Amino acid sequence: MGSSQSKDKMHCSRYLKGKGPPALTDIPESNGTNNNKKGTLIKEGNQPEGQMSWTLERRSLPGHSDCDTIQIAFHFEAGIQSDRHPHPGHRYKGLDSVSYLPNNNTGVKILRLLELAFEHKMVFTVVADSSGEYCVTPADIPLKSMDRGPESLAYPDPNYLKTVTKVLKQKGIK
Repeated sequence: MGSSQSKDKMHCSRYLKGKGPPALTDIPESNGTNNNKKGTLIKEGNQPEGQMSWTLERRSLPGHSDCDTIQIAFHFEAGIQSDRHPHPGHRYKGLDSVSYLPNNNTGVKILRLLELAFEHKMVFTVVADSSGEYCVTPADIPLKSMDRGPESLAYPDPNYLKTVTKVLKQKGIK
């Protein structure tokens, strides 16, 4: 499977003894409605327009040595705040951000939930930074933006998958 230091990207799933999550391409995309799969209305957030994409990396995260890594990339261009933001008409800085999930059953489920939350503009928001300039920043859904380092931002964190699932559920993303 390669060393944990490998930066090779893998675009398919390979698992020993046939065990592992379903291929990400085999899981249906969300349907873009304002309802979760139980029919509950999902409240829209104030995230600016942006893009979310993911790739599979052929390396493991600390605490998840039995699987590869899902790397999620978020991209937001600089723009002008809309009426959903703190100061409509004012400019905000863009953002490029990366987050990580283990490529196992739970990680794949959370990826799909994060995609739904992103469609409903809940993952990021616009706020004033310490200098008073407005910028795009993660909202209150926790993201692991480093694959190693401080527990608040990185792996290993044995509670992260449960925590992010709970936060998403509280927002109607199930």
